[in-house]
Amino acid sequence: MFRLITAGESHGKGLVGVVEGFPANVKIDIEEINKDLARRQKGYGRGGRMKIEKDRVEILSGIRGGKTLGSPISFLIENKDYENWKPYMNPVDVDGETRKVTEPRPGHADLTGAMKYGFEDVRNVLERSSARETAVRVAIGSIARQLLQNFNIKVVSHVTAIGEAFLQEKVEDIEKIELAEASEVRCCDEAVELAMIEEIKRAKEEGNSLGGVFEIHVTGVPAGLGSYVQWDRKLDAKLAYALMGIQAIKGVETGYGFQNAEKRGSLVHDEIFHSPDKGYYRESNHAGGIEGGMSNGENIMIRCAMKPIPTLYTPLRTVDIETKEAVLATVERSDTCAVPAASVVGEMVAITVIAQEFLNKYGSDSLEEITKRWKDCL
Repeated sequence: MFRLITAGESHGKGLVGVVEGFPANVKIDIEEINKDLARRQKGYGRGGRMKIEKDRVEILSGIRGGKTLGSPISFLIENKDYENWKPYMNPVDVDGETRKVTEPRPGHADLTGAMKYGFEDVRNVLERSSARETAVRVAIGSIARQLLQNFNIKVVSHVTAIGEAFLQEKVEDIEKIELAEASEVRCCDEAVELAMIEEIKRAKEEGNSLGGVFEIHVTGVPAGLGSYVQWDRKLDAKLAYALMGIQAIKGVETGYGFQNAEKRGSLVHDEIFHSPDKGYYRESNHAGGIEGGMSNGENIMIRCAMKPIPTLYTPLRTVDIETKEAVLATVERSDTCAVPAASVVGEMVAITVIAQEFLNKYGSDSLEEITKRWKDCL
């Protein structure tokens, strides 16, 4: 079974990822992983740390001569900012007072995490709960995507809303969505892109933050990934679970889930057709490519809602956990808006789930074995 684990703190030595159950003989381009890491760091509204960190992956095991071995893949993404934090984040000898945090931020893991684990310093929570951890999931997703490229499966994403600026039309044309790659906010419409940038500018001037919505589209997915036989094997459930695990994601829908809830069934359900050249197909895709917990052969479409980042440069009221006095929340270096970056993270998380389910269906020992089974099912 293809599974993964991440480790590391935001200002620690680095981030570590481990992938187990990945098939042998898959060609992996390390520079492709680095390109995806760079995509995650872009976007209008990002903070100052992006000028320090230039993420690159160092493979530690599981790949030899550019091909996977079938053994666990492990890798390191060094935190360049660690040198500035070494006195406070050293695993052995640490200055625990200078950078101590006792003013938890509303909307963050700070207070509840400190209560749960009995910490007197909120830094122990915020370092691990930080979205910096998503760099590992992007690297893992990039590896998964390189596997699925062998089977003509592709993933793209775009931002549909930031604050009150949003796309009014539904965009399902993959070529148009790909235009978002050149946008500072990953929006495929130039007019809406400008409106989004203005929203971010105003929020930054106010010392505020912004959330938004992004869409993920996965093409080429064969019918039958996932299962209807148990609730925890449904593909849409697994995608929602993984995507909700991204920091600040508070809502996930497949297809036009919430819009569909307002309509008659005759306007929602995708009618089924058949032709000798296409096989079974649908002329609409309101379901987002998933029916009964399984991929149905249409493009998979998922929408994710991201809340505004909890760190505000005009901080909110909170309580000091040492003195219990009313204070203003701590201010850690942060972004005004990270929706474009979250869009890239969402891409990589979604394609990881698709890869896991693809291997569940077609096998996982070697690329050759998987390819044979896949071709037998075409």
